[in-house]
Order: sequence, then C-alpha cells, then structure tokens
Amino acid sequence: MAEQDGPARVQRLLGQAGHPCEVVRLDASTRTAAEASSAIGCSVAQIAKSLIFKAIPSGAHVLVIASGANRVNEAKLAALIGEGIGKADAAFVRERTGYAIGGVAPIGHDVPPKRTVIDRDLAALDPIWAAAGHPHAVFRLRFADLVALTGGEIAAVC
Repeated sequence: MAEQDGPARVQRLLGQAGHPCEVVRLDASTRTAAEASSAIGCSVAQIAKSLIFKAIPSGAHVLVIASGANRVNEAKLAALIGEGIGKADAAFVRERTGYAIGGVAPIGHDVPPKRTVIDRDLAALDPIWAAAGHPHAVFRLRFADLVALTGGEIAAVC
C-alpha cells in the first residue's frame, strides 16, 4: 500500500464499520504522541498510539494501542500473550501493517495482528485520537469505538 493511500483506506474502513468520524489531515507531524497532541490541541494521554511488537518465537505481530502518556511494560505484555516479545523494525512494521512507523492506524493492517491489546488507561479519556495511516493524519473516537473497531482486549500492559 502506498503511504498516501493510508488515510483513504482508514476512512473507507471507518465508513464500512459505521463510524461517523472523518480522517483529518494536518500540516504538522503526528508521528509521535507529543507531536500529535500539539498538532491536535489535546493532552498527550488522549493519543491512542498503535505500537507493533514482534512475538518470539512465532514471529507474528502484536498490536498494542496505548495512551500516549504511557510506556508499554514488555514483561506484562509477554506474560499476557504467552510468548516473548521484541522490538519491531520499520521494515517489519510496514510489511505487516502496510503503514509506516508514526502513522500506524489501529485498523486495516495488511496482515491481521496475532493479538490486539488496548491499554485500559484509555477508557478514562474522551475523546481519544488515533493515527490514520500516515504521519500527518488522525481520527477522533471514543474508547468504546476503539474496542469495537479493533476487537482488542483491554489490559493493564503499561
């Protein structure tokens, strides 16, 4: 998938899911949670960052959607998924998701993740913002929407 197609893909998937949100393209970068919160005008915690980890030994990818204010505890994540985890490099992320790091959306991955885990701290925030397939594109949603769109399991992994 071409990087420019990411926001259109996300918008199409949101529409198919009946989500009323529009993908917003910004001039400023939303590559990091801090950049995204500054560009949007929200708190860093309201950024739902999509992080890809590589499961070991299966080699599958695991999607963790965490509050921008939190850091994933890799030991907790490994215990939850029942196998080790490692960092995913840029090539692995693009190959599995179709998105570049800094623009990974929580939906529409080229290869479905082995597991999708959602940081429970996001439940207390409304609205939240997620990347929309490009480092300059986001969409607004509620926690319940995120759970419904991704089918993710809510857990304390931070």
